[in-house]
Amino acid sequence: MQSRELILEPADNLRLANLCGQFDEHLRQLERRLGVEINNRGNAFHIIGESDSVDATGRVLEDLYREAGRETLTPAGVNLFLQQSGIEELLERAEAEEQETVIRTRRGFIKPRGPNQRRYVRNIFTHDINFGVGPAGTGKTYLAVACAVEAMERENIRRILLVRPAVEAGERLGFLPGDLAQKIDPYLRPLYDALYEMLGFEKVAKLIERNVIEVAPLAYMRGRTLNDAFIILDEAQNTTPEQMKMFLTRIGFGSTAVITGDVTQVDLPRGKSSGLRHVLEVLRDVQGISFTLFQSRDVVRHPLVQRIVEAYEGYRDEDGAGE
Repeated sequence: MQSRELILEPADNLRLANLCGQFDEHLRQLERRLGVEINNRGNAFHIIGESDSVDATGRVLEDLYREAGRETLTPAGVNLFLQQSGIEELLERAEAEEQETVIRTRRGFIKPRGPNQRRYVRNIFTHDINFGVGPAGTGKTYLAVACAVEAMERENIRRILLVRPAVEAGERLGFLPGDLAQKIDPYLRPLYDALYEMLGFEKVAKLIERNVIEVAPLAYMRGRTLNDAFIILDEAQNTTPEQMKMFLTRIGFGSTAVITGDVTQVDLPRGKSSGLRHVLEVLRDVQGISFTLFQSRDVVRHPLVQRIVEAYEGYRDEDGAGE
């Protein structure tokens, strides 16, 4: 993960408003297409992402700023500019040349698909705290579980913890039937499904019974220190900044944490900010933490899923529709 400061000259509020678009829609469009995060105060821009994407975004912003001085920019015009510039194709070609990465489990090999997934897995192998941020279907959760299973089978860790904020129930789960694990089962189903595929139903049940695999709502993590564990926090966009800080400070020696989420799908009550969006800004320059930003082109589910995601993004880009 790299960051870059960019000052667009000359300072011109009208040109800047034209560049950013209504409610910063042009900046959000560039974020989705180039896999970066863009923040600005006036004509000072801060770009966060992989090195090649950050450099490409800087060039695009400078070129678009020049265009903004000559004509009114629209989402469709920005989309056409990206296509004609060839920036996306160059990024895809450079990413495709990256070295292959494989996750090894007893049930076989799991091969990440595409450059972003490969980068994500390599980051998990080499960093203690990892963030995977992007739309559904990009493999964020599945690959995190696969890395956890490999680490357990290699005896690099002693247990796997599956954590998720139970926002829909307001983390007051008393009205749901069953014990704690059963109460939060619906929220952890994607994690369970991946475990069943890699380990089998019976083995997963035995590991949960022996507490080698532990499930817990985020609220129950307070006060704990987790050593020699692989911890996965799923749907992290539904944490508050305070909850995210609490979770990250639970990490102990010999542990790996993977935090996944989609900042466009926040279910928090109105007025509460997302801990995932907040932490991307707070920890962007902290060494030892990796950030992988996924895009719609990284979707690896049924081909129709990728087309659906891209159709929604195209509709939003061209018509300024909401999420």
